[in-house]
Amino acid sequence: MPYLVRSLILLFLLSPSGTAIADEYPSRPVTIIVPFSAGGPGDVIARILGSAMSAALKQSIVIENAVGAGGTLGTNRVAKAAPDGYTLLLMHVGQATAPALYAKLPFDPVGDFAPIGLVTDVPMILVARPNFPAKDLSEMIARIRSEGGKMTFGNVGLGSASQLCGLMFMSATDTKLTPIYYKGGGPALNDVIAGHIDVYCDPATGPTPYIQSKTIRGYAITSKTRVATLPDVPTSAEAGVPEFNVTTWYGLYAPRGTPKPVLDRLVGALQSALRDPVLINRFAELSMAPVEPERATPDALEGFLKAEIGKWGMIIKAAGIDPQ
Repeated sequence: MPYLVRSLILLFLLSPSGTAIADEYPSRPVTIIVPFSAGGPGDVIARILGSAMSAALKQSIVIENAVGAGGTLGTNRVAKAAPDGYTLLLMHVGQATAPALYAKLPFDPVGDFAPIGLVTDVPMILVARPNFPAKDLSEMIARIRSEGGKMTFGNVGLGSASQLCGLMFMSATDTKLTPIYYKGGGPALNDVIAGHIDVYCDPATGPTPYIQSKTIRGYAITSKTRVATLPDVPTSAEAGVPEFNVTTWYGLYAPRGTPKPVLDRLVGALQSALRDPVLINRFAELSMAPVEPERATPDALEGFLKAEIGKWGMIIKAAGIDPQ
């Protein structure tokens, strides 16, 4: 949307009549854009969150998957949308890695968005093929080092959580793995199960049932605490690598320029949703939990996002990945 048009919309919303519109918000369904495919972790989280937020807003919330360009296509749609609170973005850590991965982004990950709040931190799980010759993480690291980079690591492409987890693992353990790229987490998990790739790292929502059934082997949870659904899998710190600490966090955003009364309503709805027992139980079933109330705020998300941009920028640069 041209800048002039966006500015006129903003001026209208801030006028006395615009204030009335903000007070009546939302008067029609709200859309949450998920820049990834249906059925993936982000899509599942958005649908659970949308159901709980719609109850708080007393209005329908529609989830729309806008897939492409590593998540930047859907993200850009929200950046260019009217700042009226009816088009929102649910995006993961990719909001922080995009500046280091893409040479020419069509949006500013910080400047073009009004943060609403963090939603959840999804721990990652480091897994391996069922016959991987190591009983724990220390033996896995030793085995990988002995192979001199010949072992393979599956990931779902540029900026994906699995790629970031792999970069963090190699950085924290001073190891080298050969990347094998997939179009989705499902095919990658299938190849781990079949023994076609050695190692894979994925949000806990994916590998949990396969670890429980002993179809694949779980070596470390990349968060500060163990996952209740996988009590026998240690944290990376417990396994001796505290630096290997990464979560796939999700944040909720509106376009920059959204009026404060509308943002306040959205923040209130988000915090109400994160206290909803149904949401809490659904999240727990997926090995995650809602963030604390103080993190489900605009200031908390904006500060966290800026810190993550700095952290991942250094890791991606050290890995020798040139922006595309």
